Amino acid sequence: MRSLLRTLERATLRDVALVCLADALVGASFGAISVSGGLPLWVPIALSVLVFAGGSQFAAVGVVLSGGGALAAVATGLVLNARLLPFGFTVPDVPDGPWWRRLVGAQLLTDETVAFALQQSDPRRRRAVYWLCGVALFVVWNVSVLLGALAGGLIGDTDAFGLDAAFPAVLLALVLPSLADRRTRTAAVAGAAVAVAATPFVPAGLPVLLALVGLVFAGRPVAGESGRKAADGPNAADAEKEKVR
Repeated sequence: MRSLLRTLERATLRDVALVCLADALVGASFGAISVSGGLPLWVPIALSVLVFAGGSQFAAVGVVLSGGGALAAVATGLVLNARLLPFGFTVPDVPDGPWWRRLVGAQLLTDETVAFALQQSDPRRRRAVYWLCGVALFVVWNVSVLLGALAGGLIGDTDAFGLDAAFPAVLLALVLPSLADRRTRTAAVAGAAVAVAATPFVPAGLPVLLALVGLVFAGRPVAGESGRKAADGPNAADAEKEKVR
């Protein structure tokens, strides 16, 4: 653990701590909502350990509390978790090692761990921040869910505390630095537009998957960019000639 801490910058460690704090609030609200809604104590705890995906857990519990069956809850959770498949393609080198380590690394694959890993260009730092964030979040999330479940109905209306906004706010803060790139910004805006437009017409979870359409724009040159490159080509060649002279 000390080697991981030495590898990462202090600002990164601070950001990981803030994400853990935000997820602790969300986890506590999830545990409280589940138990106060009538579910047994073991249900939110088992979901947190085995699924470890906040959005899917909230969706599954919401389906059950609204009168849906177990199969509908599982299907909803699977649809939401399908977004993690392309996430795994972006960090295939991070959970390296023997099969059991890769299995554990796959369990720790979340929006936050991927976001932190993509911020690092050095492979060693990518692995360090992925594992540090993943293990810390797993521990914090499960402890907070347990405490929230024990609190049960004492919290009351969790929406009144704004706990439901903490999770998306943290993700937005992690994504903002990446939006400095014009292609990434274009892809993000396109994906968000598709998701918002589809929300009234498709089941919960599908708008997130449809937002992947924005990736089409990530690989395409932005309008005017190819023209600038073409204009820079002769200038670069002239510069080389000047160096030779």
